Amino acid sequence: MIFVLILFTCILSWLVVNFYLFTENNIMYKVDSTTNTIKKVESNSFSNLGIKERENLQEWLEENSESLGEELLFIQKEFDGFNDTRERLDLLAIDKLGNLVIIENKLDDSGKDVTWQALKYASYCSSLTKLQIKDIFQSYLNKKGVQVDSETLLTNFLEIEDLDEIELNQTQRIILISGSYRKEVTSTVMWLLSNYNLKVQCFKVTPYTFNKEIFINIEQIIPLKEAEEYTIKMAEKTKENHATQQQTNKRHKFRYEYWQQLIKKLNENSKHFSNLSPSKNIAIKMGAGLSGSWFKWSWL
Repeated sequence: MIFVLILFTCILSWLVVNFYLFTENNIMYKVDSTTNTIKKVESNSFSNLGIKERENLQEWLEENSESLGEELLFIQKEFDGFNDTRERLDLLAIDKLGNLVIIENKLDDSGKDVTWQALKYASYCSSLTKLQIKDIFQSYLNKKGVQVDSETLLTNFLEIEDLDEIELNQTQRIILISGSYRKEVTSTVMWLLSNYNLKVQCFKVTPYTFNKEIFINIEQIIPLKEAEEYTIKMAEKTKENHATQQQTNKRHKFRYEYWQQLIKKLNENSKHFSNLSPSKNIAIKMGAGLSGSWFKWSWL
C-alpha cells in the first residue's frame, strides 16, 4: 500500500509539472469570423502592463469570485486583525460550507515563501469564532458602505435561516494565485496535499494582450481539476494509514515494555529465563530444555 501511495504521488507530481509546462507554452488565438482567420493573442506579464497586485488583481478577484471556480463570499481584505502580529492576508472569504478561505495573491512570481505565509495566516484564522467572523465581515461592509448587516448576508449566502444552524470555520482552506510558481512552492503544496489532506489550491493567472485590450486567464493547476477528487480521496487514505500505523506502533511499544517487565520479574527468582527475550508480538516463548517442549506466555 505504501508503494502504491508513493507511486501515485510521483505520477501526480509528474502530471502537475508537465501540465504546468504545457500551460506555460500554451498559445491563445482570437477568431476573426469575418475573414475566417485566427490571430495570435500574446501572453504578457503584469509588470510589463503596469498591473498592480492590490490595486488591480486583488480588486478583480474580489468582484469576481467565480473566477476561482466556485462561489465565495468575501468578508475582508488586507486583514490584519491577528493578536501580537500586524501581518496582513490579502483576501479572506467563506465558502458554501462555512469554511474560511485564505487567499494570497502574487503577480508574475510566487516567491519561495508564499506557502509558509499562507499557512501562518490559516493558523491565525483557525481560532476565529462565529462572533468574530461576523464582526470582521461587518467591518468590511462598513468600509464599502453596504447598508446590510453581516449576519443577513451570511445566512443568505449559506442558504440557512439562522447562523445557529451551522458551525463556521470548522476548517480552513488556502488558495494561492500567481503568474508562475517556484519549485519550492509546488513541491510543498503537493506534499501537504498528499500527506496531510490540507485543502490548498494553486491558480495560475496569465495576462494576454491584443491590440489595446487586456485578457486574463485564470486556471487551477494544483491539484489538477480533473484529478482533484481522486487526489483528495488518496490524501484521506494516506491520513487513515498514518493513523492506523500510529495505533499499531503504540500497541507494539506497550507489548514490548510489558514483556520486559514480566521477564524481569521471572528472572528475579530464577535464571532459567535469562534467554527469554521481549517481543512486540502477542506471545513469547523459549525452549524448556526438553525436545519439543516450550514455555509460552500469551495475551488472551
